[in-house]
Amino acid sequence: MIRGIDANQPAWFYDFVSPFSYLLLEQYDKWPGFDFVPTPVLLSDLYRHWGTPYGGAVPAKRIFTYRHALFRAEQLGIPLKMPPAHPFDSVKPMLLAIAAGGEFACVREIFRFIWREGRDPSSDEGFEQLCERVGIAHGEALIEEEAVRAQLRRYTNDAISMGVFGVPTFWMNKQLFWGEDALPMVLYVARSPNWLDSREVKRISTLPSGLVKPETA
Repeated sequence: MIRGIDANQPAWFYDFVSPFSYLLLEQYDKWPGFDFVPTPVLLSDLYRHWGTPYGGAVPAKRIFTYRHALFRAEQLGIPLKMPPAHPFDSVKPMLLAIAAGGEFACVREIFRFIWREGRDPSSDEGFEQLCERVGIAHGEALIEEEAVRAQLRRYTNDAISMGVFGVPTFWMNKQLFWGEDALPMVLYVARSPNWLDSREVKRISTLPSGLVKPETA
């Protein structure tokens, strides 16, 4: 049965293509004590929906992103090795996570295969090795099941309806917290949820745009 996202429950949105999702999951012991539901969403579909250009399309941004990920990993003491090519097609490992039940332990193992060992999960050989790593037999057949693919589409579409625009993203108290570097904010709001109701937070959350929208024909 295809499951939708329960917007009343805390969730954590990720895509295996994101090094910052990996870095954030490696800090799991620092997360607030909520039962976050690990939820795979296709970053490419989020970008397509919101009209956001993929970071890899801008050469200087691509280089900076990789350097920033490495810098953060070194700062945090987290092993990181870039896969042989990036971005890569993350659909296979995303579907595998769903087929495997989507628990944090399995998700973490997939992330480590890619970002700690620098492996390519999109190639036939790499995906076979990944399936062996997480103990899933006949992985290629499992990810072709329509129910598995439909579940990934449903998660992605539900996330978009909740306003998710990137990964990693926490959903907590029906609010979005985007980015690996948003963890301190998540921890603060978990301790002081009334901060979101403060006058200044409410004011800046409803600021009008200062740019005039172009007229449409």
